[in-house]
Amino acid sequence: MVTKTSASGHRRRTQAGSQGSQRLVATRVASLAPGTYTDPGQTGLQLRVREKAGGFSRTWLLRFKFKGEETRIALGHFPDTTLDAARGEARRLRELAVQGIDPRRAQSRRRQRLAPLPASSTPAKPADRHTVEFLASEFKERYLRPNRKRPEYAEWLLKRDALPAWRNRDARTITPAEVIELLDGIVDRGAPVLANRTAAVLSQMFRFGIQRRVVEQNPVQLLMRPGGREKPRERVLTDDELRVFLTDPIECTRYPKLAYAMTILLLTGQRRGELARAKWSEIDFDEKTWTIPDENSKTGRGHVVPLADRAIQEFQALKRLADGSRWVLPTEDGDKSAAPALLTRGLARCLPRFKARGVSEFNLHDLRRTCRTGLAALKIEPHIAERVLNHAQPGVAGVYDRHAYLDEKRDALQKWAERLHQLRGNVS
Repeated sequence: MVTKTSASGHRRRTQAGSQGSQRLVATRVASLAPGTYTDPGQTGLQLRVREKAGGFSRTWLLRFKFKGEETRIALGHFPDTTLDAARGEARRLRELAVQGIDPRRAQSRRRQRLAPLPASSTPAKPADRHTVEFLASEFKERYLRPNRKRPEYAEWLLKRDALPAWRNRDARTITPAEVIELLDGIVDRGAPVLANRTAAVLSQMFRFGIQRRVVEQNPVQLLMRPGGREKPRERVLTDDELRVFLTDPIECTRYPKLAYAMTILLLTGQRRGELARAKWSEIDFDEKTWTIPDENSKTGRGHVVPLADRAIQEFQALKRLADGSRWVLPTEDGDKSAAPALLTRGLARCLPRFKARGVSEFNLHDLRRTCRTGLAALKIEPHIAERVLNHAQPGVAGVYDRHAYLDEKRDALQKWAERLHQLRGNVS
């Protein structure tokens, strides 16, 4: 029934009322006058016709009652959403309501934008047992944090794409097609590896949800990686590129703290996270060592890194900037260690400056690979070079050989530091 109250609206209401009992067909839908029409062919389905500049808009609505609250939601616009499609969607959503699933939380955000929830409706909260937010929160607290050494990355992946896309959604209504759409969007913006990582975390999350009886099935149903096969990076900095950086690291980066940190990573071959989480108590300036504890190591097995004089100088410069904090790379308030991602983002901002100086794009892990390649070029024994990087040793050596090889590692890193000093052109 039409809800118009003007004189012309009264005539339209009379017209719509006389036609409201007639079953809708596509040709009739395309010619209806402004008003709201109920479809006798599907309970709760309505068509709202409105005048707009240059013609009419025809919006499909579903009218329903859920837990005593009556409301309407949009299903799409005719002719993009056909009569049959609107009836099918209305039928699907009403069946969900019978199962206790709120139809308003069973639609993609694209459809939700057509008809926002009424002001009286309360948005989903993480405490709502079947929402995506609740599932992600449980997954984080009960699986990621107890079982992953570094859960932050998986949590970031969920926050980056899935949670914003499926905000307020009932997790039971996420479809395989929506998962594909989400992952394709990540690939299309030029992040295929991120799409692969997101797919893996989502699959874990929904499998966790099945175990916890939050959902009944896993919508991540992939035959292949969404971002394709990943090729291992082979990027190492050339001698010319190293010379550009080492001659004036601060000029290349603009940020002294980043310049010192990058130089340390290049000189030692260690990981960015190990440096970001380091404490000054782990740096021995007298013995010229950096002790990486088990909890800071990606492998879960810490080791001692000998420090060449240049590395000691860089650590001393960082200590002056730390201003009394116990962390080597503290946050602004000095109470916590900086997130490793801050180093990555800092380098990303500086890449145009490097490019202008003839240095092609690279990332922080490429410094580690450059160090390992440089050790090989210096004829350092492979098992020593691998121990410098704290790589696990294969076979019997990895099980029984517990020697620290501190002297051998010191000799290797000293030779590497001397090589870098030569490339720098002996600039003091």
